[in-house]
Amino acid sequence: MGTVMSRTLPARYGGPVQDFERVLGELADVERSEARDYSSFSVRGKRFGYYWPRTRTLGLKQTISEQLALVSERPDVFEVQFTAGGFGWVVVYLDGVEPDEVAELIYEAWRLSAPEELVAEVPFTRIARA
Repeated sequence: MGTVMSRTLPARYGGPVQDFERVLGELADVERSEARDYSSFSVRGKRFGYYWPRTRTLGLKQTISEQLALVSERPDVFEVQFTAGGFGWVVVYLDGVEPDEVAELIYEAWRLSAPEELVAEVPFTRIARA
C-alpha cells in the first residue's frame, strides 16, 4: 500500500532528483510505493510515474503523441518505455532535462491520471517555478 507523500525530500536523493521530488510534493493525493529497485507514484490508485535511482530515470505517463514527439525530438534524453491503455509511457533521463521541463512532464503525467476535481484544484501555475 502506498503512502501519501510528505513535503520532506528523502536524504538519498540529490540534484535533478530534488526537482521532481519538489513537484510531486506540490501535487494533490500523490501516493508513493517503494520496491527494491524503484519507487512508483499514483494518484487515487492510478499509476502515473516511476523513479529508478540507479539509472536516475523517471518513467512517466504521457499521451501517445507526446511520447512520440519527445522521443523523436531528443532521443538522447527520452525513450519509449511502453504503451498501455491508450497512453505512451516515456523514460526520462533526469540529467538531460531542466527543472521546468521536469515539472511540466510530471504535471502532465499526474493530470492524465487524476480526477478532474483534483486537476481543477492544482493548476500547473501552482507547481511551476517562477
